[in-house]
Amino acid sequence: MMDFKLPFELPEELNLLRETTARVVQKELIPLEKKLKDGDPVPSEVIKIFSELGFFGITIPQEYGGMGLGIPGYVVVQEELGKTLDCFNLLISGNNGIGSLGILYFGSEEQKRKYLPRMASGEIISAFALTEPGAGSDAQSIKTRAEKKGDFYILNGTKHFITRADIADVFTVIAVTDPQKKARGGFSAFIVEKGMKGFRITKTHETMGSDIVKQGELVFEDCEVPAENLIGNEGDGFKVAMSVLAEGRLGIGARAVGASIRLFEEAVKYSKERVQFGQPICEFQGIRWMLSEMATNILAARSMLYAVALRRHKGEDVTAEASMVKLFATENAWKIGDMALQIFGGYGYMKDYPVERILRDIRSMRIIEGTSEIQKLVIARAILK
Repeated sequence: MMDFKLPFELPEELNLLRETTARVVQKELIPLEKKLKDGDPVPSEVIKIFSELGFFGITIPQEYGGMGLGIPGYVVVQEELGKTLDCFNLLISGNNGIGSLGILYFGSEEQKRKYLPRMASGEIISAFALTEPGAGSDAQSIKTRAEKKGDFYILNGTKHFITRADIADVFTVIAVTDPQKKARGGFSAFIVEKGMKGFRITKTHETMGSDIVKQGELVFEDCEVPAENLIGNEGDGFKVAMSVLAEGRLGIGARAVGASIRLFEEAVKYSKERVQFGQPICEFQGIRWMLSEMATNILAARSMLYAVALRRHKGEDVTAEASMVKLFATENAWKIGDMALQIFGGYGYMKDYPVERILRDIRSMRIIEGTSEIQKLVIARAILK
């Protein structure tokens, strides 16, 4: 089987991390695929394994209890976990990405000391709350308000489609503090803990995906958030939100690459075993062309992914490039999934085989962290700037 070798070498520590993650995927996670049903929770033994391996704190600096491997380490783990159920990636993505990086980049030292070590250990799970019923791709249209009253900010509003809502302990919530300024200094970011007065999770959404790690709706009704839970300064909210998107989009790109590789490997294996008209179907030109296209695009997506991740780790602005990675990798994964299902034929449509489940989970990747259309707008803006 092809290894899709990169045109450059990764640090040895990342190669060791990949080997460890790959072993966990093969020995612990893939065997769970047929046992876990849609709506089941992530098994506690998986959470324990991830915690012991440090997967909840890959991007969190060592001084706060994490591994300190940054976005390249995160991408390595996300790619390998992408070869199995998407819920395992979703479980750790908040603590390594949009749920923690706002605090890491903009938070006070007190906030970092309070939350990051517990995120790194997996003691607490984090989530990011920006999307609202009337504000999806148009994030600047959020309505959730935060008004300063004494030592508290009072939040009112609704957030939905929030990943890990049902299991998260801490949320980074973006709210409007100055309606006149809106995104230009009128949004602020807050750390909201489960159990705070006036904050509740009203429901979880049912999706076409596996729904093992769920999305939910958050409601704030005169929710009292201590003023010290403001991330950065008042008015920094949109900057906080946008600053974590490059890492988030690279993470999703990694998940898409991992899923693509799993689909490709399943398709190659099946094409060698399935006999029609007296020969394995891999002997037919039509199947060979599909496998060739899959392999070519996987290598392209994987090379893009790591090239941009390493640049981001050096501190470069890769906003447009991260959007390119997410756009190409997720759209490519969807096409590869469709081709894999076609190679499997009727069997690919059945739940006895992994293709249909992987394909359902991939579909969300073209939407979350900005739709493919939004990625094109980001890229175009950079081109025309």
